[in-house]
Amino acid sequence: MNPTIETILNHVSVRSFTNQALTEDQIKQLVTAAQAASSASFQQAYTIIGVTDPELKMKIADLAGGQKFIAEGGHFFVFCADVHRHQRIAEELNMDISDTIEGIDAVLVGAIDATLAAQNLVLAAESMGLGVCYIGGVRDGIVGISELLHIPDYVAPVFGVVVGYPNERNDTKPRLPFEAIYHENHYNKDTDDVIKQYDEVTKNYYSSRAGTKQNKVWSESAVRSLARHPRTFMKDFLTGKGWAKR
Repeated sequence: MNPTIETILNHVSVRSFTNQALTEDQIKQLVTAAQAASSASFQQAYTIIGVTDPELKMKIADLAGGQKFIAEGGHFFVFCADVHRHQRIAEELNMDISDTIEGIDAVLVGAIDATLAAQNLVLAAESMGLGVCYIGGVRDGIVGISELLHIPDYVAPVFGVVVGYPNERNDTKPRLPFEAIYHENHYNKDTDDVIKQYDEVTKNYYSSRAGTKQNKVWSESAVRSLARHPRTFMKDFLTGKGWAKR
């Protein structure tokens, strides 16, 4: 196993950081690593906003579910799907690209580009000994956060990433078994037994891990998470920003 794969397999979400800020060189290295990710048709349909103002970070932390550690990490990155620059270029070229950028696929392209870039940044950060945590809660507060960040039309925050020096780390979570994720030649719906076995593994993990011990299993936890975060306002938000009209 090479060091890259070891870094990938040792990933954990960190939610306790020291107050040591990242240096400008570290930030530039991380963003440059993010930019090396693949991009659909080389659109580079994303933007990364680094939030350094302490008061602004605290406001975002409150809107993103009251996750205070967002304001405590070394740096906070907000990854946005972005075709705003493409629209401006099209106007300069006297071209109409509204059929594309107002469609659902443009949202997917921007979100995928942002996600690929973010995963590059995360792997780079972890290879440097830093801790990371994705913040999907940015979408819970997407309206207020977009106002705070002055987000224009055709731009949408997808998630945040906290990067910093860890105070503590949890044990690595056991993932779904290989056969639950990898299906050969066709989709396999018969994975109930695999999920039940995995629930026993996750039950043992949560009941014995260092720090907060919990009595839960993966399947119920995953479904409850979906129930807690319906985000029914997302379509209205995207449409209001020019996206997803078609």
